[in-house]
Amino acid sequence: MPLPLGHTAIGLALYEGVSKRSVFEDWKTPLAAALLANLPDIDVFLGLLWAWNGSAFHRGPTHSLLFALVAALLYARAAALWKGLPRIGFKTALLLVASHVAADAALSSAGVSWFWPFAVFFSQGSTGWGEVTRMALKSNPIDATLGFAAFLVLALRRGLLLLRAARAPVLPRENVRR
Repeated sequence: MPLPLGHTAIGLALYEGVSKRSVFEDWKTPLAAALLANLPDIDVFLGLLWAWNGSAFHRGPTHSLLFALVAALLYARAAALWKGLPRIGFKTALLLVASHVAADAALSSAGVSWFWPFAVFFSQGSTGWGEVTRMALKSNPIDATLGFAAFLVLALRRGLLLLRAARAPVLPRENVRR
């Protein structure tokens, strides 16, 4: 299963692929994209605070389409009202949050609650603060692969943008207005 680094890599590459702007135009946009891409794992912290078990609620309601819709709507509204947040639209925010659930579903054997409240799949076991911290800070082969793939997507997009800028016609100096 992807850990925070893998979900962040997916989110940054996804934003770069669907947005007309680069995710790296400012420092706030990649931070917001990473936060949205990792948001479904808020259930781990809720489980730790409520039951001292990070697995207590993991892969439940926050790993659903309903959560992705509500989170994207709330973020888009907040970004429209508060100028300090990067302008990430509803559709892009929805893709970022849903990418987390899709990656968990595709890259791990445990189920996710896509259609909560009609179907619920909680993760099994007990995960304390120490284990959650170690998992969040360590890397695994999936994260390294996702990070490399995201790097390739970002480099390809940057290369295409540079190529497009190089091909743009240059006006002679006498035609430039002052």
